[in-house]
Formats: sequence, C-alpha cells, structure tokens
Amino acid sequence: MTTQAKLVCKHLWKLYGNIPSQMMDSQYFPPTDNELEKFGVIGAVKHASLEIQDGEIFVIMGLSGSGKSTLVRLLSGLIEPSVGEIFIDGQDMLKMSEKELIEIRRHKMGMVFQHFALLPHLSVLQNVAFPLSIQGQSKSEAEGRALEVIELVGLKGREDYFPRELSGGQQQRVGIARSLAVEPELWFLDEPFSALDPLIRREMQDEFLRLQAMLKKTIVFITHDFDEAIRLADRIAIMKDGAIIQVATPEELVMNPASDYVGEFTKHISRAKVISAGSVMGNAKDGKGAEISQRAKIVDVAAQVVAANSPLKVVDENGTVIGSLDAKTVIDILVQQGG
Repeated sequence: MTTQAKLVCKHLWKLYGNIPSQMMDSQYFPPTDNELEKFGVIGAVKHASLEIQDGEIFVIMGLSGSGKSTLVRLLSGLIEPSVGEIFIDGQDMLKMSEKELIEIRRHKMGMVFQHFALLPHLSVLQNVAFPLSIQGQSKSEAEGRALEVIELVGLKGREDYFPRELSGGQQQRVGIARSLAVEPELWFLDEPFSALDPLIRREMQDEFLRLQAMLKKTIVFITHDFDEAIRLADRIAIMKDGAIIQVATPEELVMNPASDYVGEFTKHISRAKVISAGSVMGNAKDGKGAEISQRAKIVDVAAQVVAANSPLKVVDENGTVIGSLDAKTVIDILVQQGG
C-alpha cells in the first residue's frame, strides 16, 4: 500500500433542519450537541476528518443512524456538506463545477449499494454495459468491456440472463460488474452484502477479496457487521451519532479500543481473528519450520503452528524471515474467549 492519500475530508459537517444563520457564526460553530438540540438541528455528520490511502480497503461502520451512509454520500459528492472540505487526488471537490463532478463520478468512481438496482428489462450484458453507454462508448466497445468484467466476477455464460433468472448472489455480482465496468479508481460500497443469506454473503466476501487482490482499488466499504469489517478492512472507522469515534486497524480496535463504545463493539470478537502473526512473533532465530506471513491471522494458521514440532518462521512481504511463532503463543490466544 502506498502512503498517498486518495480521498481526504477535513472537518466535515452535514446538518439538517431549519438552520439559523447565527449557528454558522464562529460563536456557535462548531456547535455542541446541546446547541444542535437548542436550535432543532440534526447533525447527521459531525466534524469528520479522514485520510483514505490509495489502494486500501477502508471500512466505515456503526449502528443504524450513526451517520455512515451520509458520510459516504458526502465523500462521493452525492450530497454537499454544510461545512468542511473534500479532496480527491488533491483536488478540492467542493470547488468543482457540476460538470466536473459528473465527470469524476462517471469515470473515477464506482458505487454498489445494498439494493442491486438492476434494470429488470435488460440482460446481464446490457446491465453491465449500461454505464459505458452513458459515457458515450459505442455498443461494441461497451459490450466488449462488459464481457470482460462479467467473466471477472464469475458470470461467464449468463450474459443473456435477465435479473429475475439469477440468484441474489448472482444479482449482486452483476451490480459489482456494472460498477467495475467503468474502471473506477475509487469504489464505494454501501452494505452491499447485507441482504444476502450468510453462506452467499461469505462467498461474496471471498469474491470481493479476490477482485481486490487483482485490481488494487481504493475502496470505501460500509457495514454494520464487525465480523465482515475485520475480514475485509485494512482500517476501520467507527461512527456514533454522526461522529467518528476511532480509526484503526481491526487488530488495534480490538486490542486498544479508544472508548467504552468501541470496546462494546469489539468485546465479543475472538482475538484469534484479528491478531496477526507479526504482532505476537518471537525471536527470528527460533523459526525452523514452514514459513507463514506476518499478516496471517492466528485463527488461520493455528492448526499448522500447533501441529508443528518447532516454531514456524514468520516472513515479511519480501519473504525475509523476521520472527517465529510457537504453539504456546497460539494456544494462549485461542484460550482467550475460546478462540
């Protein structure tokens, strides 16, 4: 992952209601929750600041009404903030013309929502090619690109099917293919798998990770499911009442929650699911067995480590041995909360 920020927001607010002019004066701004209540104004997003790095999966999560969907709509330019700044690739989105915003949404951004919103009278091929036609591509160009992404998401052979002839998981794949067809640099997904059955949901998460491994998109992903978040995310932002409470890696959130609220969110999560080999490894000289990645989660390598006769080598992304992992360390983690 690079360190270049793809998407940045600073001091972002979205207020709803009959906002009196004096509230926007420096005397009241930024307003406290008591002042918002006094003026009868709803703070859907409050003082949000984020830097989302190029190529990362950034998950925003919180309970219903926490502001996560509103924040994503602000970041994608679908709605305007009351106060604040938003930058994409260093460009100030709030200073762009409507035409420039439309071009960015058409060519740089892709969006997938919980409800698939497929056009029922169009085939899979026609649904996926639709946004390319809107861009002005010829029918042959649009359909050629559509066929590529249909194969990419595992729907080759179903190009002529209509949405009603597909399962829920297949319909979601069409939605993902349609979003990917425009080759977005920045991909927004708002609870895309929450309407799916658990087994199909797991399959779609696998598919999502497979696609990301190939495509290396910058992804903003909304979910209220912490298990899903820790499986997919490089970093997670936890929201409550419109405010961002903590931004951290899944491991940091579980091991070092910034507040009781975050701790409540994470207390039932097995440590083995989030602790990586690199964070608990021992001396590199002790490693004698097979190699495991420093980023591997304990839950995924536990059986291998416990079955080994000696500590296993832990390697970095370049394959260099940087530590070792032994059975006792793994068993101690698994014993906590029953693994």
